[in-house]
Amino acid sequence: MSNETNKLEIFDNPYPDRDYEIRTDCPEFTSLCPVTGQPDYGTITIIYTPDNSCIELKSLKFYIQQYRNMGIFYEALTNKILDDLVQASQPRQMKVIASFTPRGGINSIVTVEYKK
Repeated sequence: MSNETNKLEIFDNPYPDRDYEIRTDCPEFTSLCPVTGQPDYGTITIIYTPDNSCIELKSLKFYIQQYRNMGIFYEALTNKILDDLVQASQPRQMKVIASFTPRGGINSIVTVEYKK
């Protein structure tokens, strides 16, 4: 996991003196249920106000894909993504929303936030 975290790339914010929001949706997210090994499908939404740097999308795509074969609970997953992205980009604020498709008639949405 840490190898991909280290590969998250950033670039200089072209407007560091302005507050603006970047929203990135990852609608084809997959991971594995750590109990059953069955796949979990969902959408990861990342919303942040950059400070001095922005997250480069190709590296984010590869970072997100590393969860494809990982057994992890929704709550741990969402918090881990937030922690890794905050560490890499040091935003003014960030929110990660993990919305999973129904399984057994139940869907889950986990939201975590960071504020500098």
